[in-house]
Amino acid sequence: MLERFLQSKKLDAAKLTAKKLLSARGEANAQSMAVKLIDCYEHLDKHSQTDFFNYLSSEFNPDPALVVDAANRYNTERNESSLIHLFQTVEPPRQELLRRVNRAPAGTATILKMRQTLLSYLKDHPAFRAADSDMHHLLSSWFNPGFLELHQITWNSPAQLLEKIIEHESVHAIDGWDDLRRRLQPDRRCFAFFHPQLPGEPLIFVEVALVPGIAKDIGGLINKQAPVGEPKTFKAAIFYSISNCQPGLKGVSLGNFLIKRVAQKLIEEIPSLKIFSTLSPIPGFTQWLDAGAPLPEEKLSPAQMRKWQEAQKSLAVGSLGWTERMKAGWHPERCDEAEKTALMRLCSLYLMFKTPEPRGDAVGKFHLSNGATLHQINWAADLSKKGLQHSAGIMVNYLYELDKVEEQHEAFSNKSVRFSRGVERLV
Repeated sequence: MLERFLQSKKLDAAKLTAKKLLSARGEANAQSMAVKLIDCYEHLDKHSQTDFFNYLSSEFNPDPALVVDAANRYNTERNESSLIHLFQTVEPPRQELLRRVNRAPAGTATILKMRQTLLSYLKDHPAFRAADSDMHHLLSSWFNPGFLELHQITWNSPAQLLEKIIEHESVHAIDGWDDLRRRLQPDRRCFAFFHPQLPGEPLIFVEVALVPGIAKDIGGLINKQAPVGEPKTFKAAIFYSISNCQPGLKGVSLGNFLIKRVAQKLIEEIPSLKIFSTLSPIPGFTQWLDAGAPLPEEKLSPAQMRKWQEAQKSLAVGSLGWTERMKAGWHPERCDEAEKTALMRLCSLYLMFKTPEPRGDAVGKFHLSNGATLHQINWAADLSKKGLQHSAGIMVNYLYELDKVEEQHEAFSNKSVRFSRGVERLV
């Protein structure tokens, strides 16, 4: 009972401070109140945080009557003055409040944490979406790639930073310091984006393998015991892992700029590099199989339709869930040729026709929208438990042909996936 009373007092203090901060005049006064608001917020429990987000979402919206008046004025006058007035009127006061919070020494980090928390509440509190939209809008500006710093992570980087790389690796887990050391050897690279307001905090990082050609399986790239390659053999840069470190930046585009910046940096460092490719997981593939492997039938040719149906029948899609297959001992090494052919065909169709849809494969959507080509699909490429469970052990190479990136991006924007002849032959 006492704790609830104390939380109520803290919540009231946070609300009052937010109101005062928005009306504050003078930079110094505003900054001191921003610091106080951050302190108040950080002492709120989960229940009080929810109440505070509800306050942000309801009390800092534009005035509807003023918005209508400003819109009517612009519709009548059609000049720069009325347009500027409309912009100023429709902007939620919440955005200015967040800008003032950002002036505090820990303001940027606090807003990132606030949004991370807010995102976890959205499902149960859809009214918070406007506040989330404001945070996303501001963070997209503040974390514009033009403001970010690209740094290479090496074995000589600060230990605290290396620990964060281990912690945040989300694609292929780093098994301790020996594993990390191998991933930072001369035939490997790791690059990260940083923001000046968050020193020592990586926003997103990419791991790259420098190898003779396009890699077909992940085992050789992350094997701690693999011999270090000779620089004279480096012909291909394989982007095999991209990990986000800041959940509060969800929806803020960073990865595409990171890949392009890293590719340019590698070309300058190693002129012999001719190939830029990923070796990517397909995290939604088996989930799609469990859903019956649906495809937009209107986009399939008669031959593709027939082969799609044959593959579904061969695998008995829909009759046995992938988890049940795994429990029964399913493994790529024990597949007969017919099952392998069916899985590779369905995977190709999934990436070619399902990826552009709203619920398409997230990794594929990222690379294809970034201008890559669906280049090669690899059997038994990831035999980890995660790889088998999510994608039947299959991985894919997305090829970045730097002179075609804009053209490929435009194609994907029009719901078209550019793919190689090798992929086409699978279907």
